[in-house]
Amino acid sequence: MINKQNLWFLTLFSLILVLSVYYITMPNDLLTKAVKSDNVEQKKEATKETVEEVSSLVAMRVSLEEERQSVMTDLQEQLTSEETSSEEKNNAYEKLKYLNEVQGKEEEFEKKIKENYKLDCFVKMDNSNVSVVCVSAKHDSSVANNIMRLIQNEYKDKMYITVKFQKS
Repeated sequence: MINKQNLWFLTLFSLILVLSVYYITMPNDLLTKAVKSDNVEQKKEATKETVEEVSSLVAMRVSLEEERQSVMTDLQEQLTSEETSSEEKNNAYEKLKYLNEVQGKEEEFEKKIKENYKLDCFVKMDNSNVSVVCVSAKHDSSVANNIMRLIQNEYKDKMYITVKFQKS
């Protein structure tokens, strides 16, 4: 379920993204005269790559939230329907509660990884599987192991954790 804070974040991030792309593509005579054209092209390419990487994380988050939103809508319809039995309503409520807990854990892990390792990341949990995608210039196995330990320490049962790095 998208809450107001996430909606504002996505709205503001989209606005910043659009304005930055506009600024990058905007012709500026003063800038091009002061700096060599090769330098400008390299900066534009680097900025575009960074925007693409960050936007891929946002795209993953948005698609996951859309998927969860549709599931939550179906479950809420079951809860409000008069035709469903009380057992089905209880199951729907438990699933909604589980989805909210998972979403909270994902956000918590993303925040911890950002604080501890200074990496932008995306975390997706599905039962005992946890997938982490981090934006980093280098693929560091020790950082990946530390991220796995960080997540595993939150659970008693064995979790299957994968950490992938995308180049920034």
